[in-house]
Amino acid sequence: MDPTALRYKIPKRHLTVSYIPTEEKKTTKSPFAIISYNSFLGVRAPRKKHSRRRNDPSLKMHHHCISPVLLLSSCFIMMLLCAEGQPRNNWYPGTATWYGDPEGDGSTGGACGYGAMVSMKPLKGRVGAVGPALFRDGKGCGACYKVKCLDQRICSKRAVTVIITDECPGCPSDRTQFDLSGAVFGRLSLPGQNSLLRNRGQIPIIYKRTPCLYGGKDIAFQINEGSTPYWLSLLVMYEDGDGDVSSMQIQEAGSSEWLQMKHLWGANWVIIRGPLKGPFSVKLSTSTGKSLIAKDVIPSNWSPKVTYPSRLHFLH
Repeated sequence: MDPTALRYKIPKRHLTVSYIPTEEKKTTKSPFAIISYNSFLGVRAPRKKHSRRRNDPSLKMHHHCISPVLLLSSCFIMMLLCAEGQPRNNWYPGTATWYGDPEGDGSTGGACGYGAMVSMKPLKGRVGAVGPALFRDGKGCGACYKVKCLDQRICSKRAVTVIITDECPGCPSDRTQFDLSGAVFGRLSLPGQNSLLRNRGQIPIIYKRTPCLYGGKDIAFQINEGSTPYWLSLLVMYEDGDGDVSSMQIQEAGSSEWLQMKHLWGANWVIIRGPLKGPFSVKLSTSTGKSLIAKDVIPSNWSPKVTYPSRLHFLH
């Protein structure tokens, strides 16, 4: 039960309900715990049948004065109780559907702009789409999640890794839904039950964020079609770790200034300025604040639709 839903009515002669701010945790949605000290601390109310005890001043002091040590202890215990009601290990509830061919890799390209990458290793058979909450207008592109089906009758106990490469237009905005490629969805089932699982259409799942792993592939930068020295657009590929991009900057040859790029769409970023002179260094920052600099990764004689590897990784 949500701790914010707990309320105890206490007579005015006793200690009233108190709001105790608790330490905020990533998995704790409620910043407050609402409790009654008389109920929680085990302070017994006076017995009505002994009216003379209610008039004893020493007893009144006993009920209205709580030592600071006891108060702090109660706060700590309540924080532990609140944390117990939250998903462990950052697992969250959601639902999953599937799209495309039953054994397919999902739509080619998608709303992130990865193009044919989704049908090639290491993305092949691992991609999916998400709704607005996780897509984040494209800044959720490239993030990786562990997804586990909860129907034990036909689902495997193992979790599968999903890389976000697309947006799900029909997914609700008030809850989390994954729209998986047919290949990923089938891997959630027990052996021989993948067709039966697909026939369910929508299934209950739990999910959590997980580091992206690309088998030693270097982070790379693709120059998007249409780029010029005055309009330069980049797509980040094979970004391990967080997988997403919250900020991107470039630095021209011979300059110490970092130029901020703008989020264009999906996983694509752009800078409109010029003429820009290479070679270019690129600085990537992720949603958790991690960053790296790929020095002179894009040569002065760069060309559109060419991918330039960086020889760098977030994870070592």
